[in-house]
Amino acid sequence: MAENADAQPENTDAQPSLTQPLTQTSTSGPKKRALFRQPLALQWFENGVLKKLSNEERQAGRFELFLDLLYVAILASFADGLAEHPSGVQVVKYILILSPSWHIWSDLRELMNSFYNDDLGQRILILWIMAVLVVYGNNAVLVDEDLTAMRATVGAYMTARLSANTAHLVYSFSSYHHRAQQRLWFVCSFFALLLYIPLYMESLSLRSKIAVAAVGIIVEEILWVFCYSPIAKRITRSKYTTAADIGHEIDRFAAFYIIVLGEFLYAIIVGHPAASGFNVRLLRAIWTLIIAFCFNWLYVHNDGSLQFEHAIRHSIITAFTWVMMHLPLVASMLVGGHVAAASTKTEELEGAELWLLCGGLGIGILCLYVIAMLHRSDDPPGTLMLPKHLRLIMRPVIGIIIICLPLSPHLGATAFLSIIMALVVFCVVYENITSLQCGAKFWESWENTGYPDDYRLTDTKC
Repeated sequence: MAENADAQPENTDAQPSLTQPLTQTSTSGPKKRALFRQPLALQWFENGVLKKLSNEERQAGRFELFLDLLYVAILASFADGLAEHPSGVQVVKYILILSPSWHIWSDLRELMNSFYNDDLGQRILILWIMAVLVVYGNNAVLVDEDLTAMRATVGAYMTARLSANTAHLVYSFSSYHHRAQQRLWFVCSFFALLLYIPLYMESLSLRSKIAVAAVGIIVEEILWVFCYSPIAKRITRSKYTTAADIGHEIDRFAAFYIIVLGEFLYAIIVGHPAASGFNVRLLRAIWTLIIAFCFNWLYVHNDGSLQFEHAIRHSIITAFTWVMMHLPLVASMLVGGHVAAASTKTEELEGAELWLLCGGLGIGILCLYVIAMLHRSDDPPGTLMLPKHLRLIMRPVIGIIIICLPLSPHLGATAFLSIIMALVVFCVVYENITSLQCGAKFWESWENTGYPDDYRLTDTKC
């Protein structure tokens, strides 16, 4: 996982003059097309001043979104395995195989955020890592059963990460703007990958391999934070340091989150599990749709402020936290959504499945609470009906209630989904009402609906 959370010095609201787009122009006309283009940093800090190669607004690339489709399919496969065999051991396995795959996805996201030029080289790199992810996704679910699958999974992970990090190393020769941190990251991540070598050994017990994998994941997270933190910048004494395209970054996470929520909807349609006619399974399918819709609503709503500073722009700490919170958010939403959708195919849910359903959706709404709290509200006091903390208070309350619902075993699957749906809908309605400006009307009067006085109908001849 490699994300540039260096947005704090940007401070575009306070000092707009610090941002200096450097749009490349040429008196001889546009550059000729090339299969392989020179990778250039799209944005960077120069002595703490944010500069950009171009002031054009960026959007998520089509091949980036294509990667998201495969990655979400892999995560859905992991969630499906957990839902089929729910247990504490399987939850640990789910976390340990999902986290490394998130690192792979984040490596490419980081690379494209800083150096995207959509040339042949980058498209081949994306295709190559997607092919390696196919190997990873097909073997990771069997790591606790087959040594060959374990070795294939670890090998695919190391290959994918090394490929992306080698691209960083190569790009450090083509552009000097991120050079110091790119090379520092390459060295640190290379040695971190060596921690996974014991997983190839047949003599090592499964319990020991679990410990090795957990240590490796934690070490990689710590190294990522270190390499892209102000500490690394001070150590390397770099004049040029990394910066993120914040708009592109927000867009990438939002698009990915929507695709994750799409897994809720896929399972309630494919195979027509709620047929035929009106029945209880159809009701569960509709409740699942409403829950997914509301979770998307809460993500888009953020903290409901009229004026706010995004977490990535707010500070280094909030930027790192915002990025890292998306991993538990995605992991929990996939599990909870998968069980919710699967309820349309069965009469009742077992105890362990209920804990996955309620735990996944409850943790998901708690993650949305933390993410919303990371933004800084700039609304003057008294602008909205309630201050930020009171507007968002229902998220942790409802999240805890949902997590504790399985303590009432007498409830059936339909009752569980109905209660969850009602709680989430209540949260959405509560936040939208309390986010209105003081004195706002619930219904806006319709004005200027008539044609203007100078409007005339003119005859037209065919």
